[in-house]
Amino acid sequence: MRARVESEPGWIFSRREDLALFGGTALVSIALMLVGYPLGLWSRPYPLWAWAATVLFVDVAHVWSTIFRVYLDGDEVRRRPTLYLGAPVLVYALGVAVYARFGHAGFWRALAYVAVWHFVRQQVGWVAIYQRIRSESSVWDARLDKLAVYAATVGPVLYWHANMPREFDWFVSGDFVRGALGARGGAIAEWTMFAILALWGARKLQRARGERAINPGVALIVVSTFACWYGGIVLTNNDWSFTVTNVLIHGIPYLALLWRYASNRFGAENSQTDPAQRAGEAPREPSMAARVVFAGTWAFVAVLVVIALVEEFAWDQLAWHERTALFGDLGFRLDASVLRWIVPLLALPQATHYVLDGFVWRGGAHNPALASTLGLRVTGQKSAH
Repeated sequence: MRARVESEPGWIFSRREDLALFGGTALVSIALMLVGYPLGLWSRPYPLWAWAATVLFVDVAHVWSTIFRVYLDGDEVRRRPTLYLGAPVLVYALGVAVYARFGHAGFWRALAYVAVWHFVRQQVGWVAIYQRIRSESSVWDARLDKLAVYAATVGPVLYWHANMPREFDWFVSGDFVRGALGARGGAIAEWTMFAILALWGARKLQRARGERAINPGVALIVVSTFACWYGGIVLTNNDWSFTVTNVLIHGIPYLALLWRYASNRFGAENSQTDPAQRAGEAPREPSMAARVVFAGTWAFVAVLVVIALVEEFAWDQLAWHERTALFGDLGFRLDASVLRWIVPLLALPQATHYVLDGFVWRGGAHNPALASTLGLRVTGQKSAH
C-alpha cells in the first residue's frame, strides 16, 4: 500500500515541485534551445535520439498516461460509459470521414488544429487550478489571468501563420493553412499579445503594492508559457527549438499529475486486500493500475514508454517508414484505400486524449472526487489526515 499524498496548500504539488515541474522544465527547454545553436542543431533535421527522448518518451507517453485516469479504472468507466466508450468510436468515425473527404493533408490539418487547441487549453487549465486552490475571488483578475495565457499561446501561433513557411511544422509539412494571415495581421496579433501581457503584468504589480497577494502559481504558468512559446516559435525558426520548447512543458507536468492521481487513486489496493471488499467475500486481485502504482514511479514510466514504443513502431511500419534505424523495416507499403482506415486508427489514442482532456480534469459536479483524489488543498485548509 502506498501512502496518500496531499498537496501543499495553494500549490498543485508543493512549492518546490511546482517550481521544478513548471519553471524548471521551462528553463531546461530554453537551455536546450540555446545550446542547440553552437551544436549546429538549429540547421539540422531533428535528431533521432532527441526525437526518442522528447516526442516518444514524453509526448506519446503522456498521451497514453490518460489510461490511468480513465480506462484502467473500472469504476470511472462505469460512471460515464457513454463518454468513455463513445468518444473513441466517434473520434475514429470522424477521422475516417475526414481522411476520406480531404485526404492525407486534410486529416493532418484538422488534427493539428485540434492539437494546438489542446495545448493551449492545458495551460489555461493549470491557471484555473491555481485560481481555485488560491481562492481567487476577483472575477476581473481570474479572466485577465486566463486571457494572458491565451495571449502567450495564441499570439505566437498567429505569428506563425503570418510568417509561413517556417522551418518546422506541428505534425507534417503544410498542416497549417498558408496565407490565412498576412504580415500586417501577424504584427497586429503580436502587438496585441504584448499589450495583454503588459496589462496583466501591470495588474500584478498593482496587486503586489496593495493588500491582495499575487498568485505565484498563475505567474509561474504565464511567464514560463510565454518564454517557451514565444522563444520556440517567434524568436527562433528551426525544428529543434520548436520541439524542445513545445513538448517538454506540455508533457512532463501532465505526467506528474497523472502519477499523483494514479498513486492516490490506486495506492490503497494491494495483492492481499481491496479496501472496498465486503466481509465474507474472497479477496479480489488488484487492478493492473494498482500493480503498477505499487511497483513505483519507474514502473509507471516504463509501462507508458513500452506502449509508446509499440505505437510508434506501428506508425513507422505502416505509415511513415522514416526511422528504420530504430524500428527496422518489415516492408509494409499500404495504398491510400487502406491508409484511410489505418491512419485514423493509429491517431486514435492522441485524438481521444485531446477530447477526453476537456472532460476528465473539470472540477465541481463533473468530477466530484477529482480534487480529493489529487490531494488538492486550498490556501489555509488543514489536512484531514
